[in-house]
Amino acid sequence: MHAKKLLRMREDVGMSATLVLHTGAMDAGGGASSSDARKVKKRSFDQMVFVNRTVTMEDIQCYGFDMDYTLAVYKSPDYESLGFEMIRDRMVSVGYPRELLSYTYDPSFPTRGLVIDTTSGNLLKVDSNGNILVCSHGFRFLKGRDVHDYYPNKFIQRDDTDRFHVLNTLFNLSETYFYSCLVDFFTRCNRYTNLPKGFQHGDLFMSYRSMFQDVRDTMDFIHDTGILKERTIKNMEKYITRDPNLPVLLSRIKAVAKVFLATNSDYSYTEAIMNYLLENKPTLGGEKKSWRSFFDLIVVDTKKPLFFAEGTVLRQVDTDTGKLRMGTYTGDLHAGTVYSGGSSDVICDLLDVRGKDILYVGDHIFGDILKSKKRQGWRTFLVVPELTKELQVWDQKKSLFEELKRLDVYLAKLYKHLDSGSQECPDIRTIQTRMKVLTYRMDMSYGQMGSLLRSGARQTLFASQLLRYADLYSSACINLLHYPFNYLFMAPPVLMPHESAAQHAADLALSELACTNNMVMGRN
Repeated sequence: MHAKKLLRMREDVGMSATLVLHTGAMDAGGGASSSDARKVKKRSFDQMVFVNRTVTMEDIQCYGFDMDYTLAVYKSPDYESLGFEMIRDRMVSVGYPRELLSYTYDPSFPTRGLVIDTTSGNLLKVDSNGNILVCSHGFRFLKGRDVHDYYPNKFIQRDDTDRFHVLNTLFNLSETYFYSCLVDFFTRCNRYTNLPKGFQHGDLFMSYRSMFQDVRDTMDFIHDTGILKERTIKNMEKYITRDPNLPVLLSRIKAVAKVFLATNSDYSYTEAIMNYLLENKPTLGGEKKSWRSFFDLIVVDTKKPLFFAEGTVLRQVDTDTGKLRMGTYTGDLHAGTVYSGGSSDVICDLLDVRGKDILYVGDHIFGDILKSKKRQGWRTFLVVPELTKELQVWDQKKSLFEELKRLDVYLAKLYKHLDSGSQECPDIRTIQTRMKVLTYRMDMSYGQMGSLLRSGARQTLFASQLLRYADLYSSACINLLHYPFNYLFMAPPVLMPHESAAQHAADLALSELACTNNMVMGRN
């Protein structure tokens, strides 16, 4: 009989990952073998895949990949610096002050998941409910009364998308930083008068909203005209990480499941990047393997997140010229064929897979993960390159977080025995001040805007979206290589607050019982 294998895994940030393999082999006569194997393999933090919801990899029939920042890993901060310089130079060429050319990209300032308030020009880090964790105006960080003047409740209405714009992608880092440069420059320049919603210079009024729109339009121009892509292709060694294990990963996946590529990039750029990443020089006597052979289906110009809704017309790409063939493609799937546009429904039809059969891997929390999860029910794997640094800092500074937790427990004890008849009011000002100091020290360990995922003990908007929509997440998709494809990713059980309270009471009772038994046994 075939060996029955059970692979179970539980991982969290505070514990090393352990893979346990149990093999119950049966001999030819049906008896149980006495040679049960047990192997333990430890992975380093930067090789781990983390689990929000249990995923049985044996059930996955199809793997989908985004390209930019997923298969193609752009080198940071070089690539963000390139994007920043192109935005800056373009903005100056269309009329913005030449003094802006003195600004250079500082990778320690921006992070993903920030919110731009286009009315006041502020850059915000918020939690899932819109409560403000960090606020800056240009490069000046606002505290206390200054924040209250803008936001009396230290809270924003996140669904006011006309005013508040969330910057979720790694491509957003360049424009996030340049917008802060604009606010910083005009705030400090004595030629301009600072007003609540922008700046005045003679008869010219420049609002924070119009400045933001100019930056957005400039970013779109850089992408739409292809000038960023041209610079990238000319110097791929500088801007793109070439991992020799990527062809290995895709080959192993294709041996057990279907594989597709769905990217917003056009065919010519996709061809150049994927050729660089996947096509190696042929070995002696061997043949050169085309990058397209690693995929069962390739779709470019997907226009995600529209791709996960009604989509666009599916057209076939002429791989010799890069041009689109006329008409909507309605035929069957052919090996080596490249398509443009389409929708996630078309992907399912062509590959004959559905919903939870698919594990989709991408870096965009909204365009890749949220939409594929909510609209299609696909299993999701979020690539979070920042996780490498997040784990390093967490490991170095976890003592600060432990002190924060101890202070939380101490505060709880102060109020534990008080009720509506209590007159006393504990003085907690010293504790609150200490907690603010610890939070600030933790934040500064990650960068000027703090961690991507938390501020002290509070999780950010990005963290809440990651927990809600990503079944799995890791610093790189290549980390799938460290797990077998029949793996069971087990999510740790999560207790609700009332369940945690009941569990704590039960644990306390057991502890007291054990202590009593020890005392009785000691007397005997």
